[in-house]
Formats: sequence, structure tokens, C-alpha cells
Amino acid sequence: MRPAHHHPAMGVQLGSGAINQRPSHNELRKKISNQTTVTEFLLLGFSDVRELQILHFMVFLVLYLAALTGNLLIIIAIALDYHLHTPMYFFLMSLSILDLGSISVTIPKSMANSLLNTRSISYSGCVTQVFFFIFFTETDFVLLTIMAYDRYVAICKPLHYETIMNRRACVQMAASAWISVILYSSLYTGYTFSITFCGGNMVDQFFCEIPQLLKLACSNSYFSEVGVIAFGVCLTLSCFVFIIVTYVQILTTVLRIPSEQGRHKTFSTCLPHLIVISIFLSTAVFAYMKPISSSPSALDLVVAVLYSVLPPVMNPIIYSMRNKEIKASLRKLTGWRLFNKNKMSAFL
Repeated sequence: MRPAHHHPAMGVQLGSGAINQRPSHNELRKKISNQTTVTEFLLLGFSDVRELQILHFMVFLVLYLAALTGNLLIIIAIALDYHLHTPMYFFLMSLSILDLGSISVTIPKSMANSLLNTRSISYSGCVTQVFFFIFFTETDFVLLTIMAYDRYVAICKPLHYETIMNRRACVQMAASAWISVILYSSLYTGYTFSITFCGGNMVDQFFCEIPQLLKLACSNSYFSEVGVIAFGVCLTLSCFVFIIVTYVQILTTVLRIPSEQGRHKTFSTCLPHLIVISIFLSTAVFAYMKPISSSPSALDLVVAVLYSVLPPVMNPIIYSMRNKEIKASLRKLTGWRLFNKNKMSAFL
């Protein structure tokens, strides 16, 4: 009978009675990941064709400038017009600030990559993107919930409006939204980047989107991360349900108004709000809760643009430009003929 031999490289005995112990695929993957430190990520490029890269840059530039212009005008108009220093306009100004931050987190880096023909983003840059994107979008949605409550009090309980929605209450609600979401974003971001990335560094999206980062995570971290995402989705859905219930109460009250003009005005205000909220929520939930595909798809890209780029561009139009007081303030501020009553009606 042949004696057993000890193989120095494998560290196990090889012989007729010995088992050839080889590390499993998962062990090898873990070992490789522990030896490799991710220092940067590669974002998804819209195209490898230079002309299409320039086209992408120009399209995103137009959308970015539209969002900047609209939101900055709203902020300046409300800040400088004393007549607009009311709870509703305070929340509108806060919404515009959040929209500016939200679109500035994702679009400029994607534009720069297309212009410079690169796809890289540093590890710290990806962490920063994730934190601020979660912060701005979640705070945005919480603020929309507060705005729905403000409209509910104004329409359904007008006699108690000044008592309920006083200056102190508005500041407390806004501060609570900002602080709570900062904590949530910090925990979420910290947990996301505490996982081990085993699947390379290619992010199949034009920004550091969490579902795409999950594709690079080890399997033992995946299910815990899905739990964190599910918690965020439940929080967002709770806000959405609150908004729907609030608007149902508003519409019920409006239907009792004898004036047809008053009913039409309220319906025309509520419906666009609900449309924008529904588009944002449905696309965000779809992006974060659908099964993660192994390869990038055009649908993932369209969905990401719908919930990350479209709301900051549309919100100034939906929430503010249809408002007579805002348009009057902008006319006084700029003197532009665009904000003439007859001219503006052609656009809105």
C-alpha cells in the first residue's frame, strides 16, 4: 500500500484514502474579493459612438439648465416677495432647493463622462452620490407629503389654518423631515458600502444606483440589503398612501363647493400633483424592487431617468408656474414678457 504524501501547496494529504479538498467557488470568490480593493466604479455609457455621446451631453445639458432655471426662479421669487412668505410657499421653496440638489447629484457627472469619453467615478464619489441622492429624493417625497397636509388644512379646515400651520410648526415639520432623512441616508449609505464587492466594479447605470451596486455584492450581504431597500420602499409607500387619503379628503370637500370655477381650479391643481407623484413613485419602486438583471437594459435606463431627472424638471411647472402669485412675483422680478398673463396661458 502506497504511503500518503503531503502536498505543500494544498496543505492536505493526497493518497488513496484521502479526500481531495478543494476550496469551493464561493470560497474562491470571497478570497479574491478580499484581496481586491475597489477604488473606482465604471458607470454605464449611453453609447460608444462619439456623436451619440455628444448628443447625450446636449440633451442632459438642456434638461439640467431647465431644472436650474425653473427652480432658481422659484427660490428667488419667494425669497424676495414678502407676500409669498406663507407656509405653502415656504414648502415650495424648500422643494425647489431639494430638486436642485437632486438633479445636481447625478446629471453633471454623467455629462462630464460623455464629454470626456470616460466612465469612471471614484469610490468616494460613488459614496457621495448614493448618500445625497437618497437624501434629496427621500426628503423631496416627505416634503410633498407635508405639502399635501398643508393643502388639506387650508381647504378642509380653513378656520384653523393659521393656528395649525403657524411659522413654528412649518419649521419643525421641515426640520424633522431633513434630520430624519439625513439619519436614514447615513445608515443606508454606510450599510451599502460596508458590503464586500465580489462582482467587479461595473455599475450598469449612469449614476451609482443602489440596485445596480447590489449586483456587485456578495450573496451573504444581498438579502440584508434587500431588507433595507424594502424598509425604504415601505416608508415611501406610507407617504404615498397618506397623500392619496389627503387628496381624497380635499376632493370630497371641493365637490361640495357650489362654485364650478372653484371646483375646476382645485381639480386642475390636485391632478397634476398626483400625476407627478405617481410617476416618481411607480418608477422608483419598479427600479428598486424588480429582480436585478445580469445585463443592462434600455428599460432600466428609461426608468432611472423618469424618477431621477424628470421630477426636478417638471416640479417648477406643476407646483409653481401654474400659480398666479408666483407668476405675478416673477413678472415684477424679471419684467419678462414670458410671464405676461396672456402669454403664459399659451404655455400652461
